[in-house]
Amino acid sequence: MRFERAAGVLLHPTSLPGRFGIGDLGDSAYHFVDFLVAARQQLWQLLPLGPTGYGDSPYQSFSAFAGNPLLISPERLVADGYLPAEAIEDVPDFPAGEVDFGPVIDYKKVLLNQAHQYFLAHGDETQHEEYKRFCQNTAYWLDDYAFFMALKEYHKEQDGGVWNTWPKQIAKRQVRAMKQWAKQLAAEIESHKFQQFLFYKQWLALKAYANGQGIKIIGDLPIFVAYDSADVWAHPELFYLDKDGAPSVVAGVPPDYFSTTGQRWGNPLYRWEAFAADHYDWWVRRIHMNLVQADIVRIDHFRGFEAYWEIPASEPTAVIGRWVKGPDAAVFEAIQAKLGELPIIAEDLGVITPEVEALRDRFDFPGMRILQFAFGGTRNSSFLPYNYVHNTIVYTGTHDNETTLGWYLNATEDERDHLRRYTVSSGRDIVWDLIRLAYASVADMAIIPMQDLFVLGNEARMNYPGREGGWWRWRYTRDMFTARAPGIAMGLSELAHLYGRLPAETIKPVETTSP
Repeated sequence: MRFERAAGVLLHPTSLPGRFGIGDLGDSAYHFVDFLVAARQQLWQLLPLGPTGYGDSPYQSFSAFAGNPLLISPERLVADGYLPAEAIEDVPDFPAGEVDFGPVIDYKKVLLNQAHQYFLAHGDETQHEEYKRFCQNTAYWLDDYAFFMALKEYHKEQDGGVWNTWPKQIAKRQVRAMKQWAKQLAAEIESHKFQQFLFYKQWLALKAYANGQGIKIIGDLPIFVAYDSADVWAHPELFYLDKDGAPSVVAGVPPDYFSTTGQRWGNPLYRWEAFAADHYDWWVRRIHMNLVQADIVRIDHFRGFEAYWEIPASEPTAVIGRWVKGPDAAVFEAIQAKLGELPIIAEDLGVITPEVEALRDRFDFPGMRILQFAFGGTRNSSFLPYNYVHNTIVYTGTHDNETTLGWYLNATEDERDHLRRYTVSSGRDIVWDLIRLAYASVADMAIIPMQDLFVLGNEARMNYPGREGGWWRWRYTRDMFTARAPGIAMGLSELAHLYGRLPAETIKPVETTSP
């Protein structure tokens, strides 16, 4: 699907400022949308919105369909009548510039359980009817997710609560055990359903506000799901698992220029023939739910649909493995037959073959180009703007890269020299030189990480692929935003005007989409 010429900003909601330890869907999110409008932007790109699991990574979620309860705004709960005002008067002294996930999770868990109890005691007829409707519309994933989360919390002391360490009867979803546990954990299951109701109520209200201001949301869909997820527990037949329920083979990428041992992600691999037998119904539902959350969806590791790197689960690294053919066009043909033309971005970074490019181009999905990859080495890199085609999304960097300032400071002199000569720059304002380069390119969409707009170094880096612990934490502060956002908006507005990325002048409001 082709997209209009536009520009936008990459920022995950967890990075928004606020007093509750993590960015959320409250006032700061609405203020960020207002900033995008002032900056003449048309796109807000996010990371996956699912509930985070191992390592707090949004790419390792407990569900391919659920939203992250940590993003629920306590202040909006009070405003909407789901909490009394005194519930948020005493808030821990969380750090302002980063997410300390452990304390935040503990705090939000208590608060959300309190909201559920308050709803049961004081919720009016309209609220209860809205909740009932939500549960009915999303039952195909919500029932399994809420049950899974309740079980996981109950068994959290046993090997972290990973589902294949539970008693065999419930791990294998035997009928009698399912009935017994459903009765025993009924209150907990209902609480998790209610949290999803609150998430989607707040998220879809924010999305409607953004859409009404002419801002489209770009979501993010990891190709693989986490092993410790409701998806694998509820549908083990769709994955390569051994007799004990553990993965027999896992996902990753082979060794390359960036890593001599490759990347062993550990996600279970799909039994694609099982999906094909059901006309890829699970994938149709997954893409549909992502298009409820967002207007456009970036698929991470798109090349895995053509071929994926299969690693024996017993291997500690990704060195030993093999390429296995994926479903190729069949999965997208099935999805398109049900959902129509697909507003999808293909993350086509890394080692990309002609077959992957053919799959991408068959459906007219735009690919990605990263300016940080363009300089040094060969002087005709595909990441240099003069090699772009229009149907491309250009970034200065992504959540997996250094910030642009951090990259430049760590770059070789050959890379810096190439960049300065390419941009006819002294290097004094090199981050905004690259932002200008992205805007000036022929790429249909230009997306800039918020860290680059603030010209921050690697202290603001979001993730480092292959390294565990301590990532996904960066937040900007309210003072930083207040002081610098007006100037940034002015600069982006000028670039959007200069390089033909202005939004349409007349924007019609849109209504909230129900999941």
